[in-house]
Amino acid sequence: MRALIDLVLPLECGGCRTPGTRWCRQCGEAVSGEPVGVHTRLDPGVPVWSLGPHDGPRRRAVIAAKEHGRRDLARPLGVALAGAVDMLRHWGELDPPQLAPLVLVPAPTRAGAARRRGGDPVTAMARAAAAALRPEPVTVAPLLRLGAGVRDSVGMSAARRRRNLAGRVRLCGGLRPSRASTVVLVDDVVTTGATACESLSALAAAGVRVHAVLTVTFAE
Repeated sequence: MRALIDLVLPLECGGCRTPGTRWCRQCGEAVSGEPVGVHTRLDPGVPVWSLGPHDGPRRRAVIAAKEHGRRDLARPLGVALAGAVDMLRHWGELDPPQLAPLVLVPAPTRAGAARRRGGDPVTAMARAAAAALRPEPVTVAPLLRLGAGVRDSVGMSAARRRRNLAGRVRLCGGLRPSRASTVVLVDDVVTTGATACESLSALAAAGVRVHAVLTVTFAE
């Protein structure tokens, strides 16, 4: 069965397309390392961090996970996000687990896009990051959803992205993080900051304080 699958969908690295492996060591090293601070055109009011620019293995892996059904890439990208969390704690940007439990909130996605992709890649990455941080108890809280009428934002200006999302990021059911928690909003790509702004606004209205935004890539 695996041979048949590989015949139809050849086995190749999700970051560089090297045949014979789903994720090569070089791409793993390329997406890991120190997170970088990002200044978005729309300021969400909390620090925004990313694994790096939207290019190279990071860009190809995000696109493969979102558009080409590469659900297996959630794990290596989640591991890289977990490494970034550890580094931010080391820098004093996030509280250590001894002081505050960590809660990862996936950024919202369009329901139709999630159905086409066989699930939400960002939530899968957040869960993989939580698994990589074990035995620390990390909560993944998919609290956000997009309401009807949100269009694909590719090619939109910052102002149009904000209008596209205005009032359409809403809270789902689920247990709200305690005030003692360190809450991090997780996303695959940050561009203008519109999604982060609307997400933090929806969470703040429910009494949830977000401490940072962490993404796989950033695009300017």
